[in-house]
Amino acid sequence: MAKGYWIARVDVNDPDRYPDYVNTAKPAFERFGANFLARGGETHSLEGENRARNVVIEFPSVQHALDCYNSPEYQAAVKIRQSVADSELIIVEGA
Repeated sequence: MAKGYWIARVDVNDPDRYPDYVNTAKPAFERFGANFLARGGETHSLEGENRARNVVIEFPSVQHALDCYNSPEYQAAVKIRQSVADSELIIVEGA
């Protein structure tokens, strides 16, 4: 079974409230076996537009990644994230 990866690109607009998103999302990440591979580290923008924060999260499978996103726990976090940040999020199947 191929692993699933979230790739998120984020510009935080309200850094005081962003921890609310992180804390609300945490139970979903724990429930679905999320493993953070990259989380806001230094970037080197080579092509296209860059965002200030880039995150790569590994899940045991694409289904785990999808289930995490669609879970009630994470959907509560989405509402917070969308109010405090601009972002893109995709799920990619691993090799």
